[in-house]
Amino acid sequence: MPPNPLMKSLRYAVTTSFGSICYGSLFTAAIRTLRWKIRGFRSKIGNNECLFCCVDFLFQLVETLVRFFNKYAYVQIAVYGKGFNRAARDAWELFQSTGVEALVAYDCSGAVLLMGTVLGGLITGTCAGVWTWMTWSDRVIMVGSTAMLMGMVLVGLAMVVVESAVTSIYICYAEDPLLIQKWDPQFFNQMSEKLHQRLQHRSALAREILTQNQHDTRMQDIFHL
Repeated sequence: MPPNPLMKSLRYAVTTSFGSICYGSLFTAAIRTLRWKIRGFRSKIGNNECLFCCVDFLFQLVETLVRFFNKYAYVQIAVYGKGFNRAARDAWELFQSTGVEALVAYDCSGAVLLMGTVLGGLITGTCAGVWTWMTWSDRVIMVGSTAMLMGMVLVGLAMVVVESAVTSIYICYAEDPLLIQKWDPQFFNQMSEKLHQRLQHRSALAREILTQNQHDTRMQDIFHL
């Protein structure tokens, strides 16, 4: 452990990497939200081929944007001092070359942490609202909503630390899996097992789609004959 890493990281974040952090923050959250929305809508389309093609085009467009705007770039910025676009591109290419992208695609840690943030805000707002109702009943809505917002902000700050740790683990696992193995062998085995399962699932899904396309092509040829 290097001496005084927190202050060194803080100084680095507010000086040489400050521009990259601000630039990435403008787009990363919006693109992540849009990606989740399109992915959820894509799984509910059904057999409407026209709508599926449109949504698939939007999904591929968002996937292209993710290559240049993703939260994993911040780890590359912190470690190597790269610019944001280059860091995002390098991180995504690293995931795709090692297969870790199969794990990242199904990562639900962000949604779980968001639920924790909302729950913290609701608890804070409820407690403040009950106390206000017992003291000043005409100010319940104002005090309760303000307390809920403040609670979400404070809990969200704590959740960001956890999310940053998860992001760093993905990058470390993609760059040097043996580092994770030395740190926690049991966790390394769990990560490797899940990655293997996801890669197998993706390969099976690709074979199923290929077989279905070949079957549709044969049926069209028979119909034309």
